[in-house]
Amino acid sequence: MITKARQTSFMGLWVSLIVCGIATSMLMPSVGYAQADPKVQKSMTALKGATAKLGAPKAEGMEAVAGKDAAALYFGTTKINNNFDVVDAVVKENGGTATLFAKTGDEYVRVSTNVPKPDGSGRATGTILDPKGKAIVAINKGEAFYGEVTILEVPYITGYEPIKDTSGKVIGIYYVGYKK
Repeated sequence: MITKARQTSFMGLWVSLIVCGIATSMLMPSVGYAQADPKVQKSMTALKGATAKLGAPKAEGMEAVAGKDAAALYFGTTKINNNFDVVDAVVKENGGTATLFAKTGDEYVRVSTNVPKPDGSGRATGTILDPKGKAIVAINKGEAFYGEVTILEVPYITGYEPIKDTSGKVIGIYYVGYKK
């Protein structure tokens, strides 16, 4: 026979285990959505700040980048396609790499980047975000992604955040990263 005191003790133990389990699951980051590396977070803040100074984001028309048709991405009146001023300034200040993607159909095209092509022959403009990668899942839900990904065969510690127009529609992606 279990006494009332023992029953209360067991109940307290179960409540403690449940509370600890819930707290642990809330505090531990899930794979792919881990807390951002401080360096990545600093660069992302710089990239978003630099574009915000130019004005509100919008997609308007098309402009080819490295021979690939892409939506023309603007911040204010500044067209970003084939314009590397912002991404280069962020990297000069923080190191790593930076990219602005434009959503074009179901793809996200690098319209401004300093991520190098795998063969080292220049910028990887006109290439697309891996449609089977971890980042695109979060972006397609309008959410940020922070974690490790392979970009053009090279591992990076990264941050991706959706670029939304004034209506809240995802029109592109902010990206920053550091080679692992």
